[in-house]
Amino acid sequence: MWRWLRRQLNLLDFALFSLRRRKFKNLALFLVYALVVFWVASVLLFARAMQAQAEKLLQDSPEVLVQRMTAGRHELIPLEYMGQIKGIRGVKEVYGRIWGYYYDPGSGANYTIMVPMLPGHGPEPGRILVGRGVMRCFAAKDQQSLTFRSYRGGFMTLGIKELFPSDSELLTSDLIIMEQGDFKNLFGFPEGFATDLAVTVRNPRERATVAEKITQLLPDTRPILREEILRTYRALFDWRGGMALLLLVGALLAFFILAWDKATGLSADEKREIGILKAIGWETGDVMLLKGLEGLVISFSAFLLGAIAAYFHIFHFSWILMAPALKGWSVLYPSFPLYPSLRAGDLAVLFFFTVVPYTLVTITPCWKAATMDPDRVMRGQA
Repeated sequence: MWRWLRRQLNLLDFALFSLRRRKFKNLALFLVYALVVFWVASVLLFARAMQAQAEKLLQDSPEVLVQRMTAGRHELIPLEYMGQIKGIRGVKEVYGRIWGYYYDPGSGANYTIMVPMLPGHGPEPGRILVGRGVMRCFAAKDQQSLTFRSYRGGFMTLGIKELFPSDSELLTSDLIIMEQGDFKNLFGFPEGFATDLAVTVRNPRERATVAEKITQLLPDTRPILREEILRTYRALFDWRGGMALLLLVGALLAFFILAWDKATGLSADEKREIGILKAIGWETGDVMLLKGLEGLVISFSAFLLGAIAAYFHIFHFSWILMAPALKGWSVLYPSFPLYPSLRAGDLAVLFFFTVVPYTLVTITPCWKAATMDPDRVMRGQA
């Protein structure tokens, strides 16, 4: 066992020495290799962290949302629908949600304005709760109040009672919570209506059944399950991650061509080295193992460097290099910390597609040179 291990260590030492003899060429390949791994790992880490953050924050969202549709568009829903939905077996509670969007010409951003679902759980009249993104963008004269233009053209000034915590900024960045009377004065919202209904079901496994019964009982409504919202978020972040990778297709192809050319084409010095090793008694298997170790050292080191750099980029430097591409055109973008969330399978896939192919393609040309006559190889006739 010790003899075998000592032999492997000697081979590894010889492989490192061989790489140092062509250090500039191998260093350039290593840096490009690590850069490619860095970008792919950054996209992967970002997408997984965003999905985990969204799933965590949406745990408290309504189990089933019921919207009324007219001609394919979302319309206000009568509160009398609540009584019919409560009559469905398995439904625990039904609340009417009142919310809307407010466009502020000063900042050029849209804000979400909501009324608390439960009476007594929101701000008192004349006061509001606001997200931190609102305070960064809203055209406010001070940090104590916000002035809105109502549907009648008048102005309403509401005092700021409290800011939402920064760890919920993914959902509350553009959010303003106000009392129901203030909301109706701002938008002229009609009595007896809600924007949508939030339904709680006793047994979580019956949500889909309850949603189907709501559709049958109220054909002009559209129930939306919490799981559907989560799937939408996953698809959104997968799509953005895919777009980021798509932008790298050209760089990835250039790298693979470089790596393939480097790995499959042996230089005259490398062929002469193989010929000498064969002439002094090395077996073909030893030569292939040596070249495999050289490829493994480059690919595995690049993988480690790229993956670690991606981790710090996403979770310690706020994905600063990817932000311009992923933020899009939004004026009001939340600022929030991302927490590490990566599946072992994702890391294994990244390792397999970045380390294994390069290591394998380095062995093929070496096998071809190692199986030829050493004298012909050293004379450059191979």
